[in-house]
Amino acid sequence: MLFKKILIANRGEIAIRIIRTCKEMNIKTVSIHTKIDKNSLHTKLSDETICIGKSYLNIKNIIAAAEITNANAIHPGYGFLSENYKFSKTCKSHNIKFIGPSYEVIKKMSNKTNAKKIMKKNKLNIIWGSKKSLKNFKEGLEISKYIGFPIILKIENGGGGKGIKIVKQEKDFKFQWKNLKIELKSNNKKIYVEKFIKNPKHIEFQIIGNPNKKVYHLSERECSIQNRYQKLIEETPSLFVKKKIRKKIGNLIINTMKYIKYEGVGTIEFMVDERKKFYFIEMNARIQVEHTITEELTNIDIVKKQIYIAANKNVIKKNFYPKSHIIQCRINAEDANNNFNPSPGKIKNINFPGGKGVRIDSFIYPGYNINYQYDSMIAKIITKDKNRNECIKKMKRALGEFKIEGIKTTIPFHIKIMNNKKFILGNFTTEIINEWN
Repeated sequence: MLFKKILIANRGEIAIRIIRTCKEMNIKTVSIHTKIDKNSLHTKLSDETICIGKSYLNIKNIIAAAEITNANAIHPGYGFLSENYKFSKTCKSHNIKFIGPSYEVIKKMSNKTNAKKIMKKNKLNIIWGSKKSLKNFKEGLEISKYIGFPIILKIENGGGGKGIKIVKQEKDFKFQWKNLKIELKSNNKKIYVEKFIKNPKHIEFQIIGNPNKKVYHLSERECSIQNRYQKLIEETPSLFVKKKIRKKIGNLIINTMKYIKYEGVGTIEFMVDERKKFYFIEMNARIQVEHTITEELTNIDIVKKQIYIAANKNVIKKNFYPKSHIIQCRINAEDANNNFNPSPGKIKNINFPGGKGVRIDSFIYPGYNINYQYDSMIAKIITKDKNRNECIKKMKRALGEFKIEGIKTTIPFHIKIMNNKKFILGNFTTEIINEWN
Protein backbone atom coordinates (compact mmCIF):
# COMPACT_ATOMS: atom_id res chain seq x y z
CA MET A 1 0.00 0.00 0.00
CA LEU A 2 1.32 3.44 -0.97
CA PHE A 3 1.36 6.37 1.43
CA LYS A 4 -1.66 8.66 1.77
CA LYS A 5 0.36 11.70 2.78
CA ILE A 6 4.08 12.51 2.68
CA LEU A 7 5.79 15.33 4.56
CA ILE A 8 8.81 16.80 2.76
CA ALA A 9 11.50 17.71 5.29
CA ASN A 10 13.27 20.10 2.95
CA ARG A 11 12.89 23.29 0.92
CA GLY A 12 13.54 24.82 -2.50
CA GLU A 13 13.80 22.90 -5.74
CA ILE A 14 14.12 19.42 -4.21
CA ALA A 15 10.93 19.95 -2.17
CA ILE A 16 9.12 20.99 -5.37
CA ARG A 17 10.64 18.02 -7.21
CA ILE A 18 9.19 15.62 -4.60
CA ILE A 19 5.81 17.39 -4.49
CA ARG A 20 5.42 17.03 -8.27
CA THR A 21 6.03 13.29 -8.20
CA CYS A 22 3.66 12.86 -5.25
CA LYS A 23 0.91 14.70 -7.14
CA GLU A 24 1.38 12.36 -10.11
CA MET A 25 1.05 9.42 -7.69
CA ASN A 26 -2.10 10.90 -6.06
CA ILE A 27 -0.28 11.27 -2.74
CA LYS A 28 -1.07 14.31 -0.58
CA THR A 29 1.90 16.45 0.49
CA VAL A 30 2.86 18.52 3.50
CA SER A 31 5.64 21.08 3.21
CA ILE A 32 7.49 22.64 6.10
CA HIS A 33 9.07 26.07 6.25
CA THR A 34 10.96 28.39 8.54
CA LYS A 35 9.76 31.88 9.41
CA ILE A 36 12.00 33.54 6.82
CA ASP A 37 11.07 30.96 4.16
CA LYS A 38 7.29 31.28 4.30
CA ASN A 39 7.05 32.66 0.74
CA SER A 40 9.13 29.93 -0.87
CA LEU A 41 7.39 28.26 -3.83
CA HIS A 42 7.34 24.80 -2.25
CA THR A 43 4.90 26.08 0.40
CA LYS A 44 2.50 27.20 -2.33
CA LEU A 45 2.56 23.93 -4.31
CA SER A 46 2.02 21.48 -1.45
CA ASP A 47 -1.44 20.53 -0.18
CA GLU A 48 -0.57 21.73 3.32
CA THR A 49 2.29 23.70 4.84
CA ILE A 50 3.39 24.18 8.42
CA CYS A 51 5.97 26.45 10.06
CA ILE A 52 8.58 24.61 12.12
CA GLY A 53 10.31 27.67 13.59
CA LYS A 54 13.83 28.80 12.71
CA SER A 55 15.54 25.67 11.38
CA TYR A 56 15.04 22.73 8.99
CA LEU A 57 17.19 20.71 11.41
CA ASN A 58 14.65 20.73 14.24
CA ILE A 59 13.77 17.02 14.46
CA LYS A 60 11.26 17.46 17.26
CA ASN A 61 9.26 20.08 15.33
CA ILE A 62 9.36 18.12 12.07
CA ILE A 63 8.02 14.99 13.74
CA ALA A 64 5.31 17.08 15.42
CA ALA A 65 4.38 18.57 12.03
CA ALA A 66 4.03 15.06 10.56
CA GLU A 67 1.85 13.90 13.43
CA ILE A 68 -0.36 17.00 13.41
CA THR A 69 -1.01 16.64 9.66
CA ASN A 70 -1.34 12.82 9.78
CA ALA A 71 1.53 12.29 7.35
CA ASN A 72 2.55 8.64 7.40
CA ALA A 73 5.91 9.13 5.64
CA ILE A 74 8.69 11.70 5.46
CA HIS A 75 10.94 12.36 2.47
CA PRO A 76 14.14 14.13 3.59
CA GLY A 77 15.36 15.23 0.12
CA TYR A 78 19.10 15.96 0.20
CA GLY A 79 21.17 17.95 2.69
CA PHE A 80 19.72 18.94 6.07
CA LEU A 81 18.60 15.70 7.82
CA SER A 82 18.73 13.35 4.83
CA GLU A 83 21.67 11.34 6.22
CA ASN A 84 20.98 11.84 9.90
CA TYR A 85 20.46 8.37 11.33
CA LYS A 86 18.96 9.83 14.52
CA PHE A 87 16.24 11.47 12.43
CA SER A 88 15.54 8.22 10.59
CA LYS A 89 15.44 6.33 13.90
CA THR A 90 13.08 8.91 15.42
CA CYS A 91 10.73 8.55 12.43
CA LYS A 92 10.62 4.79 13.00
CA SER A 93 9.93 5.18 16.72
CA HIS A 94 6.94 7.40 15.85
CA ASN A 95 5.64 4.91 13.26
CA ILE A 96 6.42 7.29 10.40
CA LYS A 97 8.14 5.82 7.34
CA PHE A 98 11.49 7.45 6.52
CA ILE A 99 11.87 7.41 2.73
CA GLY A 100 15.47 6.28 2.52
CA PRO A 101 17.75 3.53 3.85
CA SER A 102 17.38 2.16 7.36
CA TYR A 103 18.92 4.18 10.17
CA GLU A 104 21.39 1.32 10.78
CA VAL A 105 22.72 1.57 7.22
CA ILE A 106 22.84 5.38 7.31
CA LYS A 107 24.84 5.25 10.54
CA LYS A 108 27.20 2.68 9.06
CA MET A 109 27.84 4.45 5.74
CA SER A 110 27.75 8.12 6.75
CA ASN A 111 30.81 7.49 8.91
CA LYS A 112 33.55 7.88 6.30
CA THR A 113 36.23 5.79 8.00
CA ASN A 114 33.76 2.96 8.61
CA ALA A 115 32.52 3.14 5.01
CA LYS A 116 36.10 2.89 3.74
CA LYS A 117 36.64 -0.30 5.75
CA ILE A 118 33.53 -1.84 4.21
CA MET A 119 34.58 -0.86 0.69
CA LYS A 120 38.11 -2.18 1.18
CA LYS A 121 36.72 -5.49 2.44
CA ASN A 122 34.75 -5.73 -0.80
CA LYS A 123 37.78 -5.11 -3.06
CA LEU A 124 37.26 -1.42 -3.81
CA ASN A 125 40.37 0.77 -3.59
CA ILE A 126 40.40 3.37 -0.85
CA ILE A 127 42.59 6.43 -0.43
CA TRP A 128 45.43 5.95 2.04
CA GLY A 129 44.71 7.72 5.31
CA SER A 130 43.91 7.44 9.01
CA LYS A 131 42.04 4.24 9.92
CA LYS A 132 39.91 6.12 12.43
CA SER A 133 39.18 9.66 13.54
CA LEU A 134 42.09 11.64 14.95
CA LYS A 135 42.47 11.99 18.70
CA ASN A 136 44.16 15.39 18.50
CA PHE A 137 46.31 17.78 16.50
CA LYS A 138 49.55 15.96 17.36
CA GLU A 139 48.28 12.59 16.10
CA GLY A 140 46.95 14.25 12.93
CA LEU A 141 50.35 15.79 12.18
CA GLU A 142 52.22 12.53 12.82
CA ILE A 143 49.95 10.53 10.50
CA SER A 144 50.12 13.26 7.84
CA LYS A 145 53.92 13.19 7.91
CA TYR A 146 53.85 9.40 7.58
CA ILE A 147 51.42 9.54 4.62
CA GLY A 148 53.31 12.41 3.03
CA PHE A 149 52.05 15.84 2.04
CA PRO A 150 49.86 17.04 0.40
CA ILE A 151 47.06 15.64 2.56
CA ILE A 152 43.42 16.49 3.08
CA LEU A 153 41.60 16.97 6.39
CA LYS A 154 37.92 16.00 6.49
CA ILE A 155 35.19 15.68 9.07
CA GLU A 156 33.65 12.25 9.64
CA ASN A 157 30.10 13.07 8.60
CA GLY A 158 30.71 15.86 6.10
CA GLY A 159 29.24 16.30 2.64
CA GLY A 160 28.50 18.81 -0.06
CA GLY A 161 32.04 20.14 0.05
CA LYS A 162 31.76 21.12 3.72
CA GLY A 163 34.46 20.44 6.31
CA ILE A 164 37.41 19.96 3.96
CA LYS A 165 40.89 21.49 4.12
CA ILE A 166 43.85 20.75 1.84
CA VAL A 167 47.27 20.92 3.49
CA LYS A 168 50.00 21.13 0.85
CA GLN A 169 52.99 21.40 3.20
CA GLU A 170 53.80 20.43 6.79
CA LYS A 171 54.22 24.08 7.78
CA ASP A 172 50.56 24.74 6.85
CA PHE A 173 49.09 21.91 8.92
CA LYS A 174 48.50 23.84 12.16
CA PHE A 175 46.92 26.77 10.31
CA GLN A 176 44.47 24.57 8.36
CA TRP A 177 43.67 22.45 11.43
CA LYS A 178 42.65 25.60 13.33
CA ASN A 179 40.66 26.85 10.32
CA LEU A 180 38.73 23.60 10.13
CA LYS A 181 37.97 23.71 13.86
CA ILE A 182 36.70 27.28 13.50
CA GLU A 183 34.59 26.31 10.49
CA LEU A 184 33.06 23.40 12.40
CA LYS A 185 32.23 25.66 15.37
CA SER A 186 32.57 22.59 17.55
CA ASN A 187 35.30 20.42 19.08
CA ASN A 188 32.97 17.42 19.04
CA LYS A 189 33.21 16.91 15.29
CA LYS A 190 35.60 14.08 14.41
CA ILE A 191 38.37 14.73 11.90
CA TYR A 192 40.32 12.26 9.80
CA VAL A 193 43.13 12.60 7.30
CA GLU A 194 43.79 11.06 3.89
CA LYS A 195 46.25 11.44 1.05
CA PHE A 196 45.38 14.22 -1.38
CA ILE A 197 45.19 13.06 -5.00
CA LYS A 198 46.52 15.62 -7.44
CA ASN A 199 44.50 16.52 -10.55
CA PRO A 200 41.79 13.88 -10.09
CA LYS A 201 38.51 13.28 -11.81
CA HIS A 202 35.37 12.93 -9.69
CA ILE A 203 33.21 10.00 -10.83
CA GLU A 204 30.13 8.65 -9.07
CA PHE A 205 27.69 5.78 -9.64
CA GLN A 206 23.95 5.92 -8.94
CA ILE A 207 22.58 2.76 -7.36
CA ILE A 208 19.15 1.48 -6.38
CA GLY A 209 18.56 -1.34 -3.90
CA ASN A 210 15.21 -3.15 -3.99
CA PRO A 211 13.43 -4.45 -0.85
CA ASN A 212 14.32 -7.98 -2.04
CA LYS A 213 17.99 -6.90 -1.59
CA LYS A 214 18.75 -7.04 -5.31
CA VAL A 215 20.85 -4.01 -6.25
CA TYR A 216 21.45 -2.38 -9.64
CA HIS A 217 23.35 0.64 -10.92
CA LEU A 218 22.12 3.40 -13.22
CA SER A 219 25.55 4.15 -14.73
CA GLU A 220 27.97 6.90 -13.76
CA ARG A 221 28.10 10.69 -13.59
CA GLU A 222 31.15 12.91 -13.93
CA CYS A 223 31.25 15.78 -11.44
CA SER A 224 34.77 17.14 -11.95
CA ILE A 225 33.79 20.78 -12.55
CA GLN A 226 33.90 22.07 -8.98
CA ASN A 227 34.66 25.18 -6.97
CA ARG A 228 35.78 24.71 -3.37
CA TYR A 229 34.60 21.07 -3.60
CA GLN A 230 31.10 22.20 -4.57
CA LYS A 231 29.92 20.64 -7.82
CA LEU A 232 28.96 23.13 -10.52
CA ILE A 233 28.49 20.98 -13.63
CA GLU A 234 27.64 17.28 -13.91
CA GLU A 235 27.30 15.06 -16.94
CA THR A 236 26.53 11.50 -17.90
CA PRO A 237 28.09 9.44 -19.25
CA SER A 238 31.70 10.40 -18.53
CA LEU A 239 33.99 10.43 -21.57
CA PHE A 240 36.60 8.95 -19.27
CA VAL A 241 34.62 5.84 -18.28
CA LYS A 242 34.74 3.21 -20.97
CA LYS A 243 32.40 0.20 -21.19
CA LYS A 244 34.88 -2.20 -19.58
CA ILE A 245 35.57 0.11 -16.62
CA ARG A 246 31.85 0.82 -16.15
CA LYS A 247 31.11 -2.89 -15.92
CA LYS A 248 34.00 -3.62 -13.55
CA ILE A 249 33.33 -0.77 -11.08
CA GLY A 250 29.58 -1.28 -11.35
CA ASN A 251 29.86 -4.95 -10.37
CA LEU A 252 32.12 -4.16 -7.41
CA ILE A 253 29.64 -1.57 -6.17
CA ILE A 254 26.67 -3.91 -6.56
CA ASN A 255 28.44 -6.65 -4.60
CA THR A 256 29.26 -4.18 -1.81
CA MET A 257 25.70 -2.88 -1.61
CA LYS A 258 24.40 -6.45 -1.41
CA TYR A 259 26.89 -7.07 1.41
CA ILE A 260 25.44 -4.23 3.51
CA LYS A 261 21.87 -5.10 2.40
CA TYR A 262 21.30 -1.64 0.97
CA GLU A 263 17.71 -0.66 0.31
CA GLY A 264 16.89 2.60 -1.47
CA VAL A 265 18.64 5.14 -3.65
CA GLY A 266 22.31 5.97 -3.10
CA THR A 267 25.51 7.19 -4.71
CA ILE A 268 29.06 5.85 -4.50
CA GLU A 269 31.70 8.52 -5.14
CA PHE A 270 35.26 8.08 -6.40
CA MET A 271 38.36 10.08 -7.10
CA VAL A 272 40.26 8.85 -10.16
CA ASP A 273 43.98 9.57 -10.40
CA GLU A 274 46.18 10.26 -13.41
CA ARG A 275 46.79 6.51 -13.80
CA LYS A 276 43.01 5.99 -14.14
CA LYS A 277 42.81 4.19 -10.78
CA PHE A 278 39.49 4.52 -8.90
CA TYR A 279 39.56 5.35 -5.17
CA PHE A 280 36.38 5.26 -3.09
CA ILE A 281 35.85 8.51 -1.14
CA GLU A 282 32.32 8.34 0.27
CA MET A 283 28.79 7.07 -0.05
CA ASN A 284 25.72 9.28 -0.03
CA ALA A 285 22.80 7.26 1.34
CA ARG A 286 20.21 9.58 -0.19
CA ILE A 287 19.11 11.24 -3.40
CA GLN A 288 21.53 13.86 -4.78
CA VAL A 289 21.27 17.21 -6.53
CA GLU A 290 22.50 15.61 -9.76
CA HIS A 291 19.96 12.76 -9.77
CA THR A 292 18.21 14.67 -12.56
CA ILE A 293 20.76 13.80 -15.23
CA THR A 294 20.48 10.11 -14.36
CA GLU A 295 16.71 10.43 -14.69
CA GLU A 296 17.13 11.87 -18.18
CA LEU A 297 19.61 9.11 -19.10
CA THR A 298 17.38 6.27 -17.91
CA ASN A 299 13.88 7.76 -18.26
CA ILE A 300 13.32 6.75 -14.62
CA ASP A 301 11.63 8.93 -12.00
CA ILE A 302 14.08 8.31 -9.15
CA VAL A 303 11.88 9.98 -6.52
CA LYS A 304 9.00 7.72 -7.53
CA LYS A 305 11.29 4.70 -7.17
CA GLN A 306 12.25 5.89 -3.67
CA ILE A 307 8.61 6.05 -2.65
CA TYR A 308 7.83 2.60 -4.06
CA ILE A 309 10.84 1.08 -2.28
CA ALA A 310 9.73 2.67 1.00
CA ALA A 311 6.34 1.01 0.39
CA ASN A 312 8.18 -2.34 0.10
CA LYS A 313 7.89 -2.67 -3.68
CA ASN A 314 10.71 -3.82 -5.97
CA VAL A 315 11.37 -1.23 -8.68
CA ILE A 316 14.05 -2.28 -11.18
CA LYS A 317 15.45 -5.52 -12.57
CA LYS A 318 18.53 -4.46 -14.54
CA ASN A 319 21.49 -2.12 -14.77
CA PHE A 320 21.15 0.91 -17.05
CA TYR A 321 23.72 2.00 -19.63
CA PRO A 322 24.16 5.24 -21.63
CA LYS A 323 22.32 5.76 -24.91
CA SER A 324 22.41 9.58 -24.96
CA HIS A 325 24.30 12.43 -23.28
CA ILE A 326 23.08 14.77 -20.55
CA ILE A 327 24.69 17.83 -18.93
CA GLN A 328 23.52 19.78 -15.88
CA CYS A 329 24.57 23.27 -14.80
CA ARG A 330 23.83 24.40 -11.25
CA ILE A 331 22.75 28.03 -11.35
CA ASN A 332 23.81 29.74 -8.14
CA ALA A 333 23.08 33.21 -6.78
CA GLU A 334 26.79 34.00 -6.79
CA ASP A 335 29.14 36.45 -8.49
CA ALA A 336 31.75 34.27 -10.23
CA ASN A 337 33.81 37.37 -11.06
CA ASN A 338 34.04 38.22 -7.35
CA ASN A 339 35.34 34.94 -5.87
CA PHE A 340 31.89 33.33 -6.17
CA ASN A 341 30.59 35.49 -3.33
CA PRO A 342 26.85 35.11 -2.54
CA SER A 343 24.47 37.48 -4.30
CA PRO A 344 21.29 37.72 -2.20
CA GLY A 345 18.45 40.04 -3.16
CA LYS A 346 15.08 40.28 -4.85
CA ILE A 347 14.54 38.75 -8.29
CA LYS A 348 12.98 41.29 -10.62
CA ASN A 349 12.36 39.19 -13.70
CA ILE A 350 13.06 35.72 -15.12
CA ASN A 351 13.10 34.12 -18.55
CA PHE A 352 13.43 30.35 -18.36
CA PRO A 353 14.80 28.58 -21.47
CA GLY A 354 12.82 25.83 -23.16
CA GLY A 355 12.66 23.61 -26.20
CA LYS A 356 13.24 19.92 -26.86
CA GLY A 357 15.78 18.36 -24.53
CA VAL A 358 15.84 21.22 -21.99
CA ARG A 359 14.73 20.75 -18.38
CA ILE A 360 14.62 23.35 -15.60
CA ASP A 361 14.30 22.50 -11.90
CA SER A 362 13.91 25.65 -9.83
CA PHE A 363 11.92 27.38 -7.10
CA ILE A 364 12.42 31.04 -7.95
CA TYR A 365 9.87 33.51 -9.33
CA PRO A 366 9.75 37.29 -9.98
CA GLY A 367 9.55 39.06 -6.64
CA TYR A 368 11.14 36.19 -4.70
CA ASN A 369 13.85 37.26 -2.26
CA ILE A 370 17.05 35.18 -2.21
CA ASN A 371 18.19 34.79 1.39
CA TYR A 372 21.88 34.39 2.19
CA GLN A 373 21.12 31.92 5.01
CA TYR A 374 20.44 29.04 2.64
CA ASP A 375 22.35 27.28 -0.12
CA SER A 376 22.97 29.59 -3.07
CA MET A 377 21.72 27.15 -5.74
CA ILE A 378 18.52 28.59 -7.23
CA ALA A 379 18.06 26.48 -10.37
CA LYS A 380 19.33 23.52 -12.35
CA ILE A 381 19.35 23.48 -16.14
CA ILE A 382 19.63 20.10 -17.83
CA THR A 383 20.11 19.44 -21.55
CA LYS A 384 19.88 16.12 -23.36
CA ASP A 385 20.95 15.10 -26.84
CA LYS A 386 22.26 12.16 -28.86
CA ASN A 387 25.93 12.91 -28.14
CA ARG A 388 28.12 15.21 -26.06
CA ASN A 389 28.88 17.78 -28.76
CA GLU A 390 25.19 18.30 -29.51
CA CYS A 391 24.42 18.41 -25.79
CA ILE A 392 27.00 21.19 -25.26
CA LYS A 393 25.53 23.17 -28.16
CA LYS A 394 22.06 22.83 -26.67
CA MET A 395 23.32 23.94 -23.24
CA LYS A 396 24.99 27.01 -24.74
CA ARG A 397 21.75 27.94 -26.48
CA ALA A 398 19.68 27.38 -23.34
CA LEU A 399 22.07 29.35 -21.12
CA GLY A 400 21.86 32.22 -23.60
CA GLU A 401 18.08 32.28 -23.14
CA PHE A 402 18.24 32.04 -19.34
CA LYS A 403 17.79 35.54 -17.86
CA ILE A 404 17.55 36.37 -14.15
CA GLU A 405 17.36 40.06 -13.32
CA GLY A 406 18.00 41.64 -9.92
CA ILE A 407 20.87 39.45 -8.68
CA LYS A 408 24.20 38.11 -9.90
CA THR A 409 24.20 34.47 -11.03
CA THR A 410 26.69 31.91 -12.33
CA ILE A 411 25.06 31.80 -15.79
CA PRO A 412 27.94 33.79 -17.43
CA PHE A 413 30.43 31.43 -15.79
CA HIS A 414 28.64 28.36 -17.21
CA ILE A 415 28.68 29.90 -20.69
CA LYS A 416 32.43 30.37 -20.27
CA ILE A 417 32.84 26.71 -19.34
CA MET A 418 30.80 25.55 -22.34
CA ASN A 419 33.20 27.44 -24.61
CA ASN A 420 36.35 26.18 -22.88
CA LYS A 421 38.52 23.96 -25.09
CA LYS A 422 39.52 21.61 -22.27
CA PHE A 423 35.88 21.08 -21.33
CA ILE A 424 34.81 20.55 -24.94
CA LEU A 425 37.56 17.93 -25.40
CA GLY A 426 36.83 16.32 -22.03
CA ASN A 427 40.43 16.98 -21.01
CA PHE A 428 39.82 18.39 -17.53
CA THR A 429 40.08 17.52 -13.83
CA THR A 430 38.75 19.00 -10.58
CA GLU A 431 41.51 21.60 -10.87
CA ILE A 432 40.16 23.24 -14.03
CA ILE A 433 38.78 26.33 -12.26
CA ASN A 434 41.95 26.79 -10.19
CA GLU A 435 43.95 26.67 -13.43
CA TRP A 436 42.06 29.73 -14.70
CA ASN A 437 42.73 31.80 -11.56
